[in-house]
Amino acid sequence: MLEGLRVMEIEGLGPAPFAAMMLADLGADVIVVHRKNGRPAPGMPERSILDRGKRSIELDLKDKDDLVRLKRLTKKSEALIEGFRPGVMERLGLGPDDLQQVNPDLVYGRMTGWGQSGPRAHTAGHDLNYVSLSGAAWYGGNAGDPPFTPPTLVGDIGGGALYLVAGILSGVMAARAGRGGCVVDAAIVDGSAHMMNLLMALCQTGGLSMDRGASLLDGPHWSRCYACADGGFISVQCLEPKFYAAFLALMGLDEDPDFAAQFDAAQWPRQTALLAGRFALEPRNHWEALFEGSDACVAPALDPLQAATDPHMAARNVWHEVDGALQAAPAPRFSSCPDRMPGPVPQRGEHTRSVLDWLESE
Repeated sequence: MLEGLRVMEIEGLGPAPFAAMMLADLGADVIVVHRKNGRPAPGMPERSILDRGKRSIELDLKDKDDLVRLKRLTKKSEALIEGFRPGVMERLGLGPDDLQQVNPDLVYGRMTGWGQSGPRAHTAGHDLNYVSLSGAAWYGGNAGDPPFTPPTLVGDIGGGALYLVAGILSGVMAARAGRGGCVVDAAIVDGSAHMMNLLMALCQTGGLSMDRGASLLDGPHWSRCYACADGGFISVQCLEPKFYAAFLALMGLDEDPDFAAQFDAAQWPRQTALLAGRFALEPRNHWEALFEGSDACVAPALDPLQAATDPHMAARNVWHEVDGALQAAPAPRFSSCPDRMPGPVPQRGEHTRSVLDWLESE
């Protein structure tokens, strides 16, 4: 879908390489600039899934000759992605003003936690800090307990990488329409706050409370995960009355007066305790079989290895093991590009010679 789009990525951490991976999954030619003679960040493998489908070159951004090479590559790219603190790229002579002199149509994508401006812009932080400040972590956890640390999918990916992808593509469309390049300031605090608008809409109907555990999606007995007898977990989220009725019928609780009031928040704690006791009597596969094919809005809570063998996930070919690494297939799907598989993961610097030869031949 993005064939013909060339993106240059400056090696970084977390959401920036994920955004570049997604663009590569969608068909863009992504050239990742790895540090010359560098090593992966602590905890990251030598060959990362996040580099799949990209071409890898190694450059020293403090070397004058390599800076010339990078600027030549900038001239042939429509977008750049970097994920450093504000000011780092400017000190290298590679800020937006520098590179847009080389390529006025360049879309300069900047991925940070706090953003390019504001009192916290130059301070350190991590995913939990960003989504906590933005309000996105507020409803994570039960009433009376501190918000728990959500997976970095909420901030780094949801509020960060996906907003950077949308920003890059928007900027490229504008540049191709003759409106010139731009800087995309993709901040996790901005994106994760923006995602909260779905919940903010519930405020207009009274469905969202600022008190934790008292809202439609974080307090009811019909919107949570329960432990099963074998240590597995089952998720329940039957919001609409017709789905709640289907859930109660399969549980044999449709005539039980304890569960008649679906939306009475005062009864939710007791109803939750009753359901917890019921689910704890049987293993997860019992509950999976009971709700299979129903509209009760119940599904097992699986780890990625378990998800890979689930019949629905397997039918859609979602999970794959490539070179010993479990990874998910590209998303979303397109009717014109069926059965897309992720590209190979390159060795660091694997394409340095071929890319430099191409630049010199132009």
